[in-house]
Amino acid sequence: MNNLPEISIVIPLYNEEESLQELHEWIVKVMKDNGFTYEVLFIDDGSKDSSWKIIEEIIKKDSCIRGIKFRRNYGKSAGLNIGFDEAKGNVIFTMDADLQDSPEEIPEMYKMIVEEGYDLVSGWKKKRFDPLSKTIPTKLFNWATRKMSGINNLHDFNCGLKAYKKDVVKTIEVYGEMHRYIPVLAKWAGFSKITEKVVQHRERKYGVTKFGLERFINGFLDLLSITFIAKFGKRPMHLFGTLGTVMFFIGFLISLWLGVNKLWIDQSARLIADRAEFYLALTSMILGSLLFVSGFLGELISRNSPTRNTYHIEKKI
Repeated sequence: MNNLPEISIVIPLYNEEESLQELHEWIVKVMKDNGFTYEVLFIDDGSKDSSWKIIEEIIKKDSCIRGIKFRRNYGKSAGLNIGFDEAKGNVIFTMDADLQDSPEEIPEMYKMIVEEGYDLVSGWKKKRFDPLSKTIPTKLFNWATRKMSGINNLHDFNCGLKAYKKDVVKTIEVYGEMHRYIPVLAKWAGFSKITEKVVQHRERKYGVTKFGLERFINGFLDLLSITFIAKFGKRPMHLFGTLGTVMFFIGFLISLWLGVNKLWIDQSARLIADRAEFYLALTSMILGSLLFVSGFLGELISRNSPTRNTYHIEKKI
C-alpha cells in the first residue's frame, strides 16, 4: 500500500511568527476541501523570533506537518534544497510564508502537473502589490533571464509559488542564491515541459520583506554563473581552450609578421622590441597560454564542492 502523500508543500521561512498559524489553517482548509493527502515542511532558516516555537505547537496538533530548523541563517536556497530532499509527495509545491502566496492556487497547479504532464509550473504574479523600486528591477531581471536561458514562456522566474513533478526536485541541486533560477536548473537537467500559471499576489499582511535591492545585483551575477556552468561546467576546455588558442594564434601571427618584416622586407626598420606591436603580440600569447592552462586545470578540478550543501540542523521533527 502506498502511504506517500499526493502533495508536499515546502515553505522556507525567516522571522514569520505572525503569519504561520494563519498560513497553516489556510493550507489545511484547501487540502481538506479538495481531498488531498499532504504534508507541509516548514524550514526555519535560523529565525530570531518565535517562529520555531509556533511550528512546534502546530506539529503537536497536526501530524501532517514537519519542521526543520537551521542553527543559523543560510538563505532561501538552503531551505529549499533541504526541503526537496525531505519531501515525499508525488507533486512538490514551494511557497513563501508571508501570506502573499495563495494556497487556493494549489489544486489547479496540481492538475497541470498530474493531468497535463508538465514537469514544472511556475506562478506568475501578473498583478503585483509591490513598490516600483521592486517591480521595475524584477521586470528587467526576468527579461534578462528569458534571453539568457531560452525559457521564453515564463514571466516571473522568482515567484515563490511553484509546483514540481517529484523527479525534478530530486534531480536538481539548489545552492547559493540559485532559488531564483530553479526553472533554468530544471531545463538544463532535461525537464523541458515548463509552463506558468497566473496566480494571486496578496499584499504583505505582517512584517517586512527580508530581501533588499542587493538581490538584483546578486541575481544577475548568479545568472551569469548558472549560464556558464550549464554550458561549460563539464567542459571548461571548450571555452578557455578556444579563447586561449585564438589569442595565442593572434599573438603568434603578429610576432611572425614583425620578424618577417625585419629580416626580409625592411631591415632598416626599428628594433622589434621598440615597437608597440611586439608587446601586443607578447601579451596576447601570454594571456592565450594562461587561458589554455586554466581550461586544462578546469577539466581536472571538479566543480562540485563536497561541503557546498552541508547545513547544520539544530532540530528536526
